[in-house]
Parts: sequence; structure tokens; C-alpha cells
Amino acid sequence: EDGLAAYGRGDYANAMRILLPLAEAGNANAQYDLGLMYDNGQGVAQDHAQAAKWYRLAAVQGIGKAQSNLGILYARGQGVAQDFAEAAKWYRLAAARGIARAQFNLAVMHEGGQGVPKNYELALKWYRSAAAQGNAGAQFNLGPMYDNGQGVAADDAEAARWYGLAAQQGVAKAQSNLGLMYESGQGVPRDYALALKWYRLAAERGIAKAQFNLGAMYARGLGAPADPAEALKWYRLAAGQGIAKAQLNIGRMHELGQGVAQNTTEALKWYRLAAAQGDPDAQSYLGLLYERGQGVKQDYAEAIRWYRLAVAQGHAGAQYNLGVMYDYGQGVETDYAEAVKWYRLAAVQGDASAQRNLGLMYARSDGVAQDYAEAFKWSRLAAAQGDVGAMTDLGQLYERGRGVPQDQVRAYMWFHLGVVSAGSKAAANSRDALAGRMTPEQIAQAKDLASGCLQREFKGCD
Repeated sequence: EDGLAAYGRGDYANAMRILLPLAEAGNANAQYDLGLMYDNGQGVAQDHAQAAKWYRLAAVQGIGKAQSNLGILYARGQGVAQDFAEAAKWYRLAAARGIARAQFNLAVMHEGGQGVPKNYELALKWYRSAAAQGNAGAQFNLGPMYDNGQGVAADDAEAARWYGLAAQQGVAKAQSNLGLMYESGQGVPRDYALALKWYRLAAERGIAKAQFNLGAMYARGLGAPADPAEALKWYRLAAGQGIAKAQLNIGRMHELGQGVAQNTTEALKWYRLAAAQGDPDAQSYLGLLYERGQGVKQDYAEAIRWYRLAVAQGHAGAQYNLGVMYDYGQGVETDYAEAVKWYRLAAVQGDASAQRNLGLMYARSDGVAQDYAEAFKWSRLAAAQGDVGAMTDLGQLYERGRGVPQDQVRAYMWFHLGVVSAGSKAAANSRDALAGRMTPEQIAQAKDLASGCLQREFKGCD
């Protein structure tokens, strides 16, 4: 007791003087205390070999904390040769005595198959034991196990519960994950304000994903009023830690002038950083800047290079842009067949502009055999997404009866939709020219159809 009192006062010299003879005489608690002093360099030069010696003497006498700490030394290779199997052995003995840290460490070894066979059920068992004693690391690690269904049925609510317990103890990664669950409504009711709270706590502690997600919340006005400047602040912190999507979003904000003065040169810089990490969105945007000569000298070859890097990852926007380059012979020889190939790849991924252009290629027989039915199919898909050019194309197909039975009412409807939804002059000219050949009743019917189509957001308009 005198030795422990001296240790507690920070009087390590007296603690050593009192405890050493007791330890040498076989007192297990004194042996553990002596191991701790050598382990931490308290009152003596730090010496892991001496720490291991005294921990071992206490451990064989059943002192759980000594068994746990001896396991740690074996796991780290401090004062002893690194030996994960030996570490697991001592962790197991300490875990059976209720030492939470040993239970946690043993669970980690079973989860990763380090020194012991991989066994999610045993990992779960020991994490639960440690978590029940308030071990924050175990509480956090239980979250992903329930999240991913490792050793237990996937259970979002249970994952959120464990993340919540760890988050309340200040585990930054748990705070970040809990924020994501509140943002997505996964395992907990969707609550943007709570998502913002947990993201902020994690972000302030330097968790890059939380910094990015917090920026995105401010950018979209979720949980707080939209604040581009605040979004930019958090994106910059995440970008500084190498988060490619943060770099991408900073580039977009500079390109569009959101929360910052518009500056395509600065946008180019940020796109380049994200693109270098393989982000396909950044690669596609970078290609577009080179294609247009914005923030950089126009360079079709460089644009194509970046588009090709993005299309290698299946990026629909880059597929469409590459199709345009072949369609118009920009940086390459005009090749309609190649344009059709890239338009089709983007179109099947739902890119409205690609769908519209693919429809035009079929209507014009550019790179494919003329097929008005195919032209109608792709134009309709694009129009259903609100593409005003495709609406005009559909109107023309109905007006001329190409790929679909001739129908002036449907033609007027699509022309009218192009006017009322986007103010298209081309659609207005076609509509007004067609109106001269229609009765007032037909025009009224077409406008009624258009009104219903708008209410359905262009779905099922045929």
C-alpha cells in the first residue's frame, strides 16, 4: 500500500524502493506494478524487456492486468520477439478474468485472423464483453460488425446503437459513422440536424470523411441553411487530407462561382488533384475544360486523354463527351460509328444528352442504319428526363409519322412542352407552324395532355 501510494503521488523513486523487494520476494501485485513502471519509464529508464520479465512473473500468478500487458508486448514485439500467437494466449487468460482491454485485443485478433484463426463469432463475443464494461474501441468495432453482418445478422439499428455509445465517449470515427447513419436514415430515423452535429464533432477532430460530409451538408442545405462558404471551409480541410471528392467539389465551386469568385484556372487546379487520384468525375470535368479552353489553352488531344481515363471507369458523362468529339471531329477524325458507340454506352446509363444524340444518329443514319423506331425510343427516354431538344425531336417524329403513327396532337404536345418547360425557341417555331394546320379542339387537347405530362414530370407522356 505504501508503494502504491508513492506511485500515485508520482514519487516513483520511493515506489521503486518499496516495491522492488516485495516483487523479488514473489508478491504478484508488486511484480505487476514494477512491470508497469519499466513499461512506462516511471522512476527508471524505459525498458520493455524488464517490463516483460516482471509482467510474466505476475501473469503466471494470475494477475489479469499483467497477462493483458504481457500480451500487448508480444503483439508489438517490445522487449520480446513479436509473437501474435503468444499475445493471443495471454490475452485469452486476461480476458477470462474480465480484463476489458484484453477482451478487446483478443476480439481484434479473431476478427483479423492474427495469431488465431479468423472467427467473427468469437470476435463478436469478446467485443460484447469489453463493450459491456464501457470499452469505447469495442463499442465502435461492434458497429461495423452489425453493419456488415460479420458473425451476426446485419442490423442497422444495432450498428447505430454501438456507434452511438462509442460516439458519446468521444470516438471520432464513431461520431462520423453515426452522422452518416442519421443522414441516410440507416438504423435511426433520418435527422439532418443530428447528422450535422455528429459530423461536426468528428470533423473538428480531423476525420477527413466527416469534414467532407459536413461540407456536403452545408452545400446542400441539410440540417442547416445552405452556406457555400462554410461548405468550402470543410471541403478544403478534407481536400488537404487527400479526399478526392472534396477536391472535385472545390473545383466545381470555383468553376461555377459558388461561395467563391468564379475562377476556371483554380477549378482546373483542383480537378487535376482529384483526377490524379483517379476520380472519374474530375477527369471528365478536366477534359471539358481542355475541350472548351477554359482556364487553360484549348487542347482537344488533352481533352480526349482525360475523357478516355474517365470512360475506362465507365463514366457516362465522359462517354457522351467522347462521342461528341467523334461526332464533330474535334481532336480526332469524324467517325459517326465511333460516336454512336460512345453515345450508346452513355445512353444505357441514363445520360439524357447521349440518349437524345443517339436518337438523332438513328434518324439521320449517321454511323448506323436509319431507324426511326430506334430514334423514337431514344428520344422518348431523353424527353422523359426533361431534355428539351429531345422533346422537339419527338414532336417532329410525331408530326411526320416517323417511327410512330403520325399524330399532330402528340406532336403539338411535345413542342408545347419544350416551350413551357424550357422556353425553347425551336420548339416554339415548330409548335406555331403546326398550329396553323390544327383545329382549336386539337390544340386544346394537346395542351391538356402537356399539362398532365408536366404534372407527372414527363413520365408516361406517350
